[in-house]
Amino acid sequence: MHQSLSRFRGHIELLRPPLAAMDLAMPAAAALLAVYAVEGALPPMLPFIIASIGAYAAITSSYVYNDCCDIDVDSVALPNRPLPLAMLSKREAQLWSLFLFLVAAAIALYLNPESFAILLTATLLITIYSAWAKRNTPFSWIFVGLSFGLVPLGVWLALEPAGLLKAGPGLHPAALILAAMIVITDWGFTNCDASRDVAGDKEKGIPTTPATFGIAATAKMVTLFWIIGVILSLALGFAANLGWLYLAAAAAAGGWLLLQNLDFVRHPTPERGEKLFYQSANYRAVLFAAIIVDVLLRIGLSLGTGL
Repeated sequence: MHQSLSRFRGHIELLRPPLAAMDLAMPAAAALLAVYAVEGALPPMLPFIIASIGAYAAITSSYVYNDCCDIDVDSVALPNRPLPLAMLSKREAQLWSLFLFLVAAAIALYLNPESFAILLTATLLITIYSAWAKRNTPFSWIFVGLSFGLVPLGVWLALEPAGLLKAGPGLHPAALILAAMIVITDWGFTNCDASRDVAGDKEKGIPTTPATFGIAATAKMVTLFWIIGVILSLALGFAANLGWLYLAAAAAAGGWLLLQNLDFVRHPTPERGEKLFYQSANYRAVLFAAIIVDVLLRIGLSLGTGL
């Protein structure tokens, strides 16, 4: 019984629960934003729910696969993760990752073949990162950002086809801004993660940016990425016709996060990098929650005024 409970806990912890708010809010916000920006309405409930579940499964599948590739590194820098602790076997984790991917693939294929094509591309990119790039180049984070930037784009296409593989109105500019925002901010997010793992990476000879160029240089690069990301978050509000609530939240949360980045520049340590990693996740969760609330509020006001 104890062993079964430990394995169950291991499966759940591989999904990285501390990031769940961000990983659930992002697809939900993308789904709402897609239909609102294109049609000025809310998405149908069933496609909205399953698209959000599918994106979450895709994201967490990549987490699990990455942990399967990083057991040796995590045993040094993050020894409390499920695989270093042997809460479950590597084979079990690989099957868990495959199951999550198949869930995401089935949902994407059902909703829109364009979304399925995006999922395959994103999966290929993150697989290259985990299986090869991380151990061979200090710029492996490029693959991570491109992969995660495709997630909201895939959700968008699931609700609003672009017309490439399924009839649709074309791709709205807000979709491209949203994808670019996630790509660039994920480059900052990933390098914060690498900063907290720098001891294990150096010991195992893994040439991440912090291990190769130092945390101080990495902190400055991360700050640049987040500056661009905050600017794009404001551009997204205007492109998608979001209201004052979102713009105010994006400006306030973005300003707060940039202050945290400046503190990372002043204190370039693994501990500060880890703290910024979780702060960035919380920032994203707040930003996506603001999109959700803003859209629901604006739709509600439109219905109330009969517009």
